[in-house]
Amino acid sequence: MTLKEEKFKMLKNNKFALLILALVMVFAVACGGGETVADVAEDAAEAVSDVAEEAVEAAEDVVEDAAEVVEDAMSGVMLPEVDPLDLEGNVISAGSSTVFPLAERMAEVFQEDGFEGEISISSIGSGGGFERFCVAGETDIATASRPIKDKEIEDCAAIGRTPIEFRVGTDALAVTVSKDNDFVDNLTVEELALLYSTAETWADVNPEWPAEPIQRFTPGTDSGTFDYFVEAVFHEDQAPILEADNVQLSEDDNVLVEGIKGSPYAVGYFGYAYFLENQDSLRVINIEGITPTAESAEDGSYALSRPLYLYTDAGIMTDKPQVAGFMNFFLTNVNNEIIDVGYFPAAAETLDAAKQTLLDAIGG
Repeated sequence: MTLKEEKFKMLKNNKFALLILALVMVFAVACGGGETVADVAEDAAEAVSDVAEEAVEAAEDVVEDAAEVVEDAMSGVMLPEVDPLDLEGNVISAGSSTVFPLAERMAEVFQEDGFEGEISISSIGSGGGFERFCVAGETDIATASRPIKDKEIEDCAAIGRTPIEFRVGTDALAVTVSKDNDFVDNLTVEELALLYSTAETWADVNPEWPAEPIQRFTPGTDSGTFDYFVEAVFHEDQAPILEADNVQLSEDDNVLVEGIKGSPYAVGYFGYAYFLENQDSLRVINIEGITPTAESAEDGSYALSRPLYLYTDAGIMTDKPQVAGFMNFFLTNVNNEIIDVGYFPAAAETLDAAKQTLLDAIGG
């Protein structure tokens, strides 16, 4: 029970108490009290009126609060419910290797919920995804870790498609060290590149740091996390990191965590969500003075973050209801899965904007 509800209950009870008190006082006067019955009755009526007025005000406050709660609950954009069992046909998607794990997870959940059609999710890079969507016209959905370029929009227009953008989350990498590392709190992107390439000791990166060999841990080359790190730090050139000394690659993030926390001179990286699961034994390093958070990842101020997008076309969703259904399902349920996949959820207003865009596109 809220404070205002308790106040209302108390005032209501007091109202009845005062009524009883008034009757007692009337009876007392009738039996020989100093004031007349009319005087006592008038005083009691005024007291009861005041309490009743306060009770009404308290009730109005309770109603107003309830209305605000309902308004807050309904403020998010709601998409019509989709039953995957009602849909059939195929859905073809291709694009970013970064978005791939999330798109794959959402496809799996969609099928687990009853969709019996085929969903094809291909990891060929953002550029490759736009080429298949805008030039070849072979796919229903393009996944991307960057906004579509003007030339790609022109290519889409040439085949009668108007790409519609939906932001569904944010990717951010956490660069981590052991709790026993007490000398590094921040790295520039340039220092990070040295750390994972030609530098042999920490002192080679910063002379104020120990002249101890760097122990490097990284996801394996089949990982989208590795691809993103190479793209962001080495401009898509894998050679520097693969040719560095003391590099251990693993597709298992648990192996990376154990290696990093085992030495104060180790360094590693993975999705920020996985760091959160292991923050008792690891420290996250700021990049360019910015701490990775949901906010700094969302606004792009954290250097190792980037948006996650889906693109499709209104005509495609009209011709293939299963594509519209999958897009609806994706936007409705993505925040239930995205952290587990290893990414940051999009901000509420960003996801609401994507939902509204979908409603506008499908005439809903």
